[in-house]
Amino acid sequence: MTALYAGRSPGTKRALKRTLKRLLQAGFFLPLLCRFSPVFSQTRPDALAEYRNGNYEQAAAICRNEIAASRNNLEAHVVICWSLLRLNRYEEAMNYARTGMNLSRYDARIVEILGEINYYQGRNAEALQYFQEYVNLAPEGARIEMVYYFIGEIYIRLGRFRHADIALSTAVHWVPGNAAWWTRLAYARENAGDLAEAVTAYERALNLNSQLADARRGLDRARQALGNR
Repeated sequence: MTALYAGRSPGTKRALKRTLKRLLQAGFFLPLLCRFSPVFSQTRPDALAEYRNGNYEQAAAICRNEIAASRNNLEAHVVICWSLLRLNRYEEAMNYARTGMNLSRYDARIVEILGEINYYQGRNAEALQYFQEYVNLAPEGARIEMVYYFIGEIYIRLGRFRHADIALSTAVHWVPGNAAWWTRLAYARENAGDLAEAVTAYERALNLNSQLADARRGLDRARQALGNR
């Protein structure tokens, strides 16, 4: 404030003081105080942050409010779908995902979400279609490793074990430290009759996690079958 008056005549100083007084009385500086003071500032609820912290109900509630305020809010549709998937509320997630697809037909996140919903509801053909579309849209996308894992599991469900081998091999290429995925890859290879490759994959799973009972049983089974040839 001293700098404001420096070098000014007494009359000018008095006029500035009167002006500042009127501005303060009129609340002229209140918006600035609200902006910079922690007393007045408010933090907007962040649905994505709540989702990442595992607060899925809270994330979904925030998204509902955002969608009510703006029906075309694609980001809110994406986050609410992610949250509802974690809560196993697939039909509700489907409704938001369909709306999201109407907003942006080729949004890779919405496509992947629809794949997951169909996967968990046992609609293998529909899930496979969406997952394959995701691979085309985002071959290095943020969910690409999960998509290949889901594709592998679908092919195991369908008894197409060599296809499952290809998909799960790609999944562990992206995430080589996932012992459970190596176990599923080994299982696909075992059922495809590729016993030596199955043994290798089971051993890799157990090197990553020696407590995996499925991998231990599978390794014993594959070794026995291999020895009987």
